Formats: sequence, C-alpha cells, structure tokens
Amino acid sequence: MHSLNTKIASHSQQQPQENQPNSELFVTSALTMLSAFMGTAALVSIHHRYRKQRHPDASLQDYAVGMRSQLQSLSSTLKRELVQFRHACQQATTAWQQAYRLPIEDKQHTYTNGATEFSAAHTTTVLPRTVCWVSGVASMPKNIGLANDGSAEACHNGNDFGVVGIDADRQIVWQTTMPERVHDIVVQPIFDRKSTSANHKKNRDVVVMGRRPSEKFWVLDTANGQVKFAIKASSNRHFYGHACYILDGKLLYVTENDTISLDGKIGIYDADDNYKKIAEFDSHGIGPHELIMHPDGETLVIANGGIKTEQASREELNLDSMRPSLVYLNRHTGALLEQIMPEHNQMSVRHLAMHNDGTVMIGIQFQGEKHINVPLVLTHKRGDADFKALIMPNNQWQRFHQYIASVAVDSGRNLLCVTTPIGGCAALYDLNTHTLIDDVSLPDCAGAAVLYSKCTDNIDSRDEQSGFIVSDGQGQLTALTVNNLAAAKMNAVEKNERILKDSKCHMMSFDNHLQAL
Repeated sequence: MHSLNTKIASHSQQQPQENQPNSELFVTSALTMLSAFMGTAALVSIHHRYRKQRHPDASLQDYAVGMRSQLQSLSSTLKRELVQFRHACQQATTAWQQAYRLPIEDKQHTYTNGATEFSAAHTTTVLPRTVCWVSGVASMPKNIGLANDGSAEACHNGNDFGVVGIDADRQIVWQTTMPERVHDIVVQPIFDRKSTSANHKKNRDVVVMGRRPSEKFWVLDTANGQVKFAIKASSNRHFYGHACYILDGKLLYVTENDTISLDGKIGIYDADDNYKKIAEFDSHGIGPHELIMHPDGETLVIANGGIKTEQASREELNLDSMRPSLVYLNRHTGALLEQIMPEHNQMSVRHLAMHNDGTVMIGIQFQGEKHINVPLVLTHKRGDADFKALIMPNNQWQRFHQYIASVAVDSGRNLLCVTTPIGGCAALYDLNTHTLIDDVSLPDCAGAAVLYSKCTDNIDSRDEQSGFIVSDGQGQLTALTVNNLAAAKMNAVEKNERILKDSKCHMMSFDNHLQAL
C-alpha cells in the first residue's frame, strides 16, 4: 500500500503545473453550480410552503409547467447556444415533472354503450389562453438537433402521440397524450350563438379520431384538453379516421368499415347521451374517408375512397378495381340523393371542405401509375353532372405528387388551401377564377385551417388579411396570408410575393389534420 501511495504521489508531482489551474477552475465551477442549485431549491421550497397555505392543491409540478410554458415562447430562430440551453432546460423540467408527479388514479366509469369517462390524468394545461385551433401530434421528440444555420431541428424519434390546443399566437395552450396515432379533429359546433344561458356557456367537445383502421375515438374538452370519453367501435366495425357533427352539435356521424363485407358504413352517435351509437347507414361505397355536413343541415356529403382494407392493416386490396365516389345522403334516413364518379377509377376521393354556398371542395389521392397526370383538386355542387377541376398552370398536377392531405376553404374571401406532404408544399387558389395564386414550399405539411388574427368569444371576429394556418411534421405552424394587391390584381404582383409566409416552430411533429374552433 505504501508503494502504491508513493507511485500516485510521484505521478502527481510529474503532472505539468499548467493543469493545476484547470482543476481549480473545474472545482470552482462545480461548487458554483451546486450552490446555485441548492439556492434555487431553497427558494422554491420556501415559496411552495407559503403557496400551499393559500392554495392547498398546489404542487411542485406547477413550477415545471411554468418553466415549460416560458421555454415554448422562445423563437425557433435563436442562436445555437440558446437553443442548446433551451433543450437542456426542457430535459430538466421533464425530469422534474416525472420526479414530483404524484400518482393519479384514472377515475373512470364505463357506460353500457361502451363509452368510458376519464379524468384528466394525462392532460397538461400550459397556458390560460383561448384555444383557436386543435391538431393531432404524431411525435413529441425527445432530442433536438441543429441545422447548419444554427436553427432548431426536431428529431422525430419518439412515439408520443397526442393532441394539442393552439392559441391565436400559435403557441401551445394544452397537450393531451393519446394511446395511438390520431387523424381527424372534429370540433362541436355552437348552435345558439347569442344565448348567454349556462347551458350554452359550457365548453364544446372536440372529437379525436384514431388513424384508420382504429377501433376508438375520443371526446375531449376544447378549453383544457381533458379526455371525457373513449368510444369503442361496435362489433365487426372499425373507424376510417373522420367524422362530422350536425349543425346543432347534437349528433356525430362517423365513417366506418364493415370488417366482414368490407362495405362502407356511417355510424351515428348521440352527443347528448355520452356518444352512444344509435343508428347506422350504408355509405353507398367502399372505404368512406372524410364526410362533411351540407349547409342545408339535412344532407351528408361523403368521400368514398373506393379502397378495400382489411380489419387489422392499412393494406390496399383492390387498387385495380376500386370505385371511388362522392355521395350525398339524407342524414335522417340514409337515402342516396346523388352519387358522382371521378373520370379515372383510381382517383380516390379522400378529403373534403364545404363552401358556405354549398360547393364541395375535394382533394384526390391518385392510386395509379406515377406518370399519369390527373387533376387532384375538384369542386362539385348538387345537381352538377360531373366534377370541375381547378386550373393548374401547364396542367402540372405532378407538383402535388398525386396526394392531397387537407382541404380548407375561406368562404368569405373565396380562397382555397390544399396541402401535400409528399409534394412538400401548400397551394392557395382563388375560387372566383379557379386559378392558382401560388404554392409555397413547406416540407411534410398536412394540416390546414382558416387563419384568424383574433380568437375571442365573438365568433364574428376575423382577420383583415386573407389566409390560412398550415401545420407540418417538422413542428412548424405557418401563417400563409394573401397579398391584398395580389388578390385584387394577381398579374401585377410577382409570383413569389403573392403569399406572405410566417412560421413558428415547436418541438413536436404535427399530424395530418388541423381544425379551427
């Protein structure tokens, strides 16, 4: 032992003296960090003790939530060092939340109709702000990389599916985790908008559909994201990812699949009775995807994609013989009113939006050969014998890579927005002329909704500018506003100046659809 100690001492004496200041600096830095941590912990403990006296329900988790909300307000265009600091703080707040979160039992009650009522155990309310949009989230990544320019770049390597509420500043208000990936987001309408009674002041529901094929959908509170119900599909049925309310918000219609016959079905659920399934209609087609309510309040409009899929996979079974169609049904009886077929049997009718004048906006997913050029954005109005295609410069529909993910319409300004994650762009159309205003490069964009500058209880509040909000898989919420001069006289404005683009980035991957409240 004496010999070993002698060797260690001898080795230490042989170290260059210039290394000694580095060791002292390291020790000093460590002591400073330890002192700062202990001081912060002491201050938080003292503050929390007095806080508990006034608010018995207060918890240490609240401090982590507050830090996270402040970190989310930082811009994605920060310098590299500040982005790294933000990431370190995010990791610290997450660890703190997990360490101090008390176990919460999921208080649940199962109804005879298969609905389950949940507590808010998996919901984090971040900011006391009004929600303007709701979106699905495909991934809340655990790592943040940096692009060459020093900007934040999310690495989507997690499986944290969820739903988020977004405010007027495009910041996250609440986020709710989901057990599986979700697809459409459906917001319950306000029927009596002028009423001030207690019944009409209650928070509206937002229905979150599982990604097809799914056997569940969830009902959340729009204000705070709390899960109210989880609805399971009936026997031999699975959901196809979309739903719509009737105009008074009392009934919900859902696209479904008969897993035995593979025929399309429309399930009807009573929102006033815990979303109990009360009836079912034929969709008069195969693979119904999105459905919307006609402004007349009596007619369902259904996009029958025409593609057969089995119960437990997304495998497409009949691409050569598929029969897509747009269908109008009587919402009371399920009677077929009209059915229109596209020009090519592999033009899968997938996504819809409704203009206030009753014109249906249609996004196509083409299942044919890559070299075939077919129109991907169509319109139809009841009584028309066929679809009308929007105009694409030089008929270059290949720009959209045969896939339209979302369709959003601004009826007041006659504007249409379509997105394509495969083509990596969002395109805005002038519906007065059916012509393209411009397309904007947005990699992996999918969700689209009308952009409002204000989100208040006054539902008539609108943005003075024309535009849309578009979400993407890289965490961006991008406002696309139309240059007012371009709207008045498009030829007088350079193509690249017709649409103004403003993006805000979040550390998550937004999913297929985004809906405005």
